[in-house]
Amino acid sequence: MRTRTDPTDGHDLRHDLRHHGDAEVRDDGEDLVDLAVNVRTGTPPPWLVDRIASSLTGLAAYPDGRAARRTVAERHGRPPEEVLLTAGAAEAFVLLARAHTPRRAVVVHPQFTEPEAALRDAGHDVHRVLLRYESGFRLDPSDVPEDADFVVIGNPTNPTSVLHPARTLAELARPGRTLVIDEAFMDAVPGEPESLAARRDLPGVVVLRSLTKTWGLAGLRIGYVLAATETIAALQRAQPLWPVGTPALAAAEACCAPSAVAEAEEAARHIARDRAYLLSRLADFPAIEVTGPAAAPFLLLRSRGAAEVRERLRKLGFAVRRADTFPGLGPDWLRVAVRDRGTTDAFLNALAQSVS
Repeated sequence: MRTRTDPTDGHDLRHDLRHHGDAEVRDDGEDLVDLAVNVRTGTPPPWLVDRIASSLTGLAAYPDGRAARRTVAERHGRPPEEVLLTAGAAEAFVLLARAHTPRRAVVVHPQFTEPEAALRDAGHDVHRVLLRYESGFRLDPSDVPEDADFVVIGNPTNPTSVLHPARTLAELARPGRTLVIDEAFMDAVPGEPESLAARRDLPGVVVLRSLTKTWGLAGLRIGYVLAATETIAALQRAQPLWPVGTPALAAAEACCAPSAVAEAEEAARHIARDRAYLLSRLADFPAIEVTGPAAAPFLLLRSRGAAEVRERLRKLGFAVRRADTFPGLGPDWLRVAVRDRGTTDAFLNALAQSVS
């Protein structure tokens, strides 16, 4: 069997859905090398900082998102009416949960936990589809119940780093179903070959994007939704007035311009090389299993006694992300961000001292 199903009633205490990687690096004032958060290092670039800073002279006026919305739309070959700018992709999950009343909401796990948390907070029951390590955490369309009218899946998926084929996800689309695809890390995949961001022919498809990971803007909060006009209108009605401030709008316009898209593509190719190096070095650790093939700027690792390994790494100056907070995973899992080769070498030296 490829999957397990797990109906929940909103009172599941086995996983902390609100635990995120930033919690690993903000405690006790420790000076740790951050392998827990998936924001690209060395960002935001100076040109983007300057662009955002220049927007501050316009703070007296109410935010006007029309230019940013047009730029995002052009980046994905869609009309502006099919774009909604949000305070990060996380806000989009809240809006989707508020704007929909699903009869059977399904979240495909392991994945980013905020979609399920938002659905629960809005009073919806959630049915989990749990993909298995034995099948590479890969989805078969038949895994999703036929009567599901609201489905959420990540691509590439956090924390597994699995990139699902676009044709597989397209098979899930059908009239009467909202299919939410979290593409927060898609711009870290060279060429974005499995993206559905530009597909306008599939019914009910909603694609979410984040600009905070590749561009180092987690503190600014900017993302967007791509969907049919009526879906965007419904989400906009659930959104407060002026939800995205002027600096974030400036960032969205800048990061979706052709020159920035080209820069992100080069960064994605660099990340792919760094990930390949990390994978090659991890092959020297027989006690470590790696989920693969990996496509995102992080890896999911399994090691016996991972909680103890994580604490030993912390004492040696490295923060990695515990993964037992993701439904479908247990105490033997860790997520590690891809970094440059020098950081990787130092991390692996620490890992050699930490794995029993």
